[in-house]
Amino acid sequence: MAKWDVEHNHLTIGGLIFPNLDQMDFTGPFEVLSLIPGSQFHILWKDLAPVRDRRGLVLLPGTTLRDAPALDVLLVPGGQGQEALMDDEEILEFLRTQARQARYVFSVCTGALLCGAAGLLRGVRSTTHWNSFHLLPYFGAIPVDERVVVDGRHVSAAGVSSGIDGALRLVELLGGARMAQAIQLHLQYAPEPPCKGGTPATSSPDILEDARAAGRGLADQRLVTAKRIAEKLGITVPAR
Repeated sequence: MAKWDVEHNHLTIGGLIFPNLDQMDFTGPFEVLSLIPGSQFHILWKDLAPVRDRRGLVLLPGTTLRDAPALDVLLVPGGQGQEALMDDEEILEFLRTQARQARYVFSVCTGALLCGAAGLLRGVRSTTHWNSFHLLPYFGAIPVDERVVVDGRHVSAAGVSSGIDGALRLVELLGGARMAQAIQLHLQYAPEPPCKGGTPATSSPDILEDARAAGRGLADQRLVTAKRIAEKLGITVPAR
């Protein structure tokens, strides 16, 4: 896909928010994408009432789904609140409609599952949060265990903080490496984690087990939902 012409074109970006999202899934990419020269970022929800993330941070929508313009880039974050939207036809139809003409659809964390429920992941290479990674085949996706995955017009980032990486990759796709590097420098984004871990492969077994136990209830519910959506989409997942 050709690079976006910074000098002559306006870029319209929209990011979905919803109750009980993980705000960093949204605010990390927002910080990056809103710095693209000549861009306009729409914060989207069903209405204009304040939205609380899963930890209580309040975000304010600026545009309703009904009033949203055609988007060049659609950002779909995740978080616990994603589960409540998996059968929400207003949300799913909005994603499908915008995805038809968007240059890129960008999912972060379990936002990939929302894209999957909208039927956007059939045959698409994708990633998501490690605790939901095994659910991707239920939406017809091809799971790829990487921090950021690009497949045509779909860009997916793994868990939470990887949304920043995915957004920078998206800037590179749109405007080139120089633009991405300039934004990365502005943000002084050069991670040096203070602790070992951060992925299932690099975390100690006891910390990983504690994390799985803490999220087991939601993970089990997501599996039930994924199986139901797979049946609705006519997708058969081989027995494991």
